[in-house]
Amino acid sequence: MIGRVGRKGISLVSELGELTLFSASSLGSLFLQRHYFEKLVRSIYEIGVRCIPITLIVGLFTGLVLGLQLYYVLTKFSSESLLGQAVALSIIMEIGPVFTAIMIVGQAGSALSAEIGIQRNAEQIDALKTMRINPLAFLVSPRLYAALICFPILTAMFDIVGIFGGHLTGVSMLGVDEGAYWNRIYESVSITNVRDGFLKALTFGLLTTSICAFQGYFTHTKASIPGARGVSQTTTRAVVLSSIAILASDYLLTSFLLEK
Repeated sequence: MIGRVGRKGISLVSELGELTLFSASSLGSLFLQRHYFEKLVRSIYEIGVRCIPITLIVGLFTGLVLGLQLYYVLTKFSSESLLGQAVALSIIMEIGPVFTAIMIVGQAGSALSAEIGIQRNAEQIDALKTMRINPLAFLVSPRLYAALICFPILTAMFDIVGIFGGHLTGVSMLGVDEGAYWNRIYESVSITNVRDGFLKALTFGLLTTSICAFQGYFTHTKASIPGARGVSQTTTRAVVLSSIAILASDYLLTSFLLEK
């Protein structure tokens, strides 16, 4: 049993090292190919533009529910005027970056892992190497840089829509004073809160995109089943691992940022 646990631990550390090297090599290889700007724009469309609708919808309903729940909690302490502050800080610092990252992973991350996995099984990646084209620069680098651009922007959209959702519930439906709602947001939300939220978004973007691309790129060695079922297996694993990475890194970042 001890030996089994040790082997699992060594395997985990080894895979983390492979993922780190994979991400570093991908980030450093974007400018090694021609027409990288066109590929970057296409990746921004796939990761950013196509995820806008789901981000806005989830942000709206998150704000609606959060406004409703926090209102009934605050009424127990006769502090309904703090609703704007509670909604804004909760969304900007925690819920916005986490939910946005999970939504992007569910839509764009799974598609990225499946696409690269299919290319691996079809030997297209081997063909790129044969033509002396760097596969990481061609397939992974544009997605990583696009994630670093799109995650903060989509998080900002989520935050804005979520705050308006809280306003719709608290002010329009439950009768909280509108001036008190916006004034509390203005007084309590600082540039530090926004910066911390964007820092989390950047971290989640780098982590999740690296994990999804890594699982797809090495689907021939990571999957226990060959062929299409192997791609399905690695895609599922990519989404699960990315979700865990989001929550784990969110805890670590929150602990570090609150201590400052």
